[in-house]
Amino acid sequence: MVTSVTSFGRSGLYDWFVQRASAVILLTYFLFLGWTLVSGVDYSAWKALFQQTWMRVFSLLALISLCAHAWVGLWTVFTDYLTQRLLGAPGSVLRLSAEAISALIMFTYLIWGIQILWSS
Repeated sequence: MVTSVTSFGRSGLYDWFVQRASAVILLTYFLFLGWTLVSGVDYSAWKALFQQTWMRVFSLLALISLCAHAWVGLWTVFTDYLTQRLLGAPGSVLRLSAEAISALIMFTYLIWGIQILWSS
């Protein structure tokens, strides 16, 4: 088992649970959005929906879930494929660089999303 300071959780079970829980939240959110779009919502109704506090909280929860889900998935891919055994000595440096860049991008999107959600 590979353990790293960059792992989301303390154990594989915790990461597995985060992955599944975030998937359920994302599924619920996107099914709700899909149902709303299919029901024929216009711009004013769409805007009114996203001005409600419960929808902003739901969207924030989905955004955080998306970041957590992506982090666990990317961490798993990076630790499986960017290894010293496969790439030689620079493998760990490449993996840590990829993790740092991914974390920076996800953090930027999270802050940007929060700013968009709560800016009006």
